[in-house]
Amino acid sequence: MDHKALLLKRLDEIAASLEQSGRALALIGLGSVGLELERLDEYSDLDFFVIAADGQKRFFLDDLGWLRSIHPVTYAFQNTVDGHKLLFADGVLCEYAVFEQSELEAAVFPPGRVIWKQADVPDTIALPARPPERRSPRPIEWLVGEALTNLYVGVQRYRRGEKLSALRFIQGYAVDRILELAEQIETRQPGVVDAFNPERRFEVRYPQTAQHLPDFAQGYASSPQSALAILEFLEAHAPVNPAMAAALRELCRMALAEAT
Repeated sequence: MDHKALLLKRLDEIAASLEQSGRALALIGLGSVGLELERLDEYSDLDFFVIAADGQKRFFLDDLGWLRSIHPVTYAFQNTVDGHKLLFADGVLCEYAVFEQSELEAAVFPPGRVIWKQADVPDTIALPARPPERRSPRPIEWLVGEALTNLYVGVQRYRRGEKLSALRFIQGYAVDRILELAEQIETRQPGVVDAFNPERRFEVRYPQTAQHLPDFAQGYASSPQSALAILEFLEAHAPVNPAMAAALRELCRMALAEAT
């Protein structure tokens, strides 16, 4: 059985276990096992919500027997107050949360797919009362300013010997701003947008910008080189203050000289 078929089968098995427990109202699939089934592949995991009957939430959180009865579990830990991450022995990774119906009103999640529900539960249970808010594009001037100052701080920390912090500022925070900038300088290709994680499927949606990512993130020992690549990209696609660009290049020159 291929991984995609295994995931869908496991969802059906979880649904059957929930129904047999008599303590659940519904099972909602999310992401690639929700409304985005076309994305389901051999690298996918299971994301789902269990909707527990009133007063039954602790039953599903405190005892994982309803999952262990389906297939052996090799690892599990409670990653939030509402749910777990769990690995079955056959390699199926799950991330799930358990809510009672009244709690769904405060939960923020993308629309899901009903895998199973009690007959009296409406189909709308898979729809969020508070859908994720779409952020308005931030001004290019702000994105460039943030990126440039992230680079400056990052290179200085690299020179101080704080290479991990430098990596975060240059190859993390500054690259995050590049991801936002791509939305305004490149035509988006078809692809599902993750409201919570803009880096998901970025390579598909913005292939022209994505081809530069290896230059932007060259690794722990190469933050100055990454900073120079990001600076050059910014200069090619947006107005960059010449004095700031010159200062950054000088910092990178000194950092590289000090590293030799």
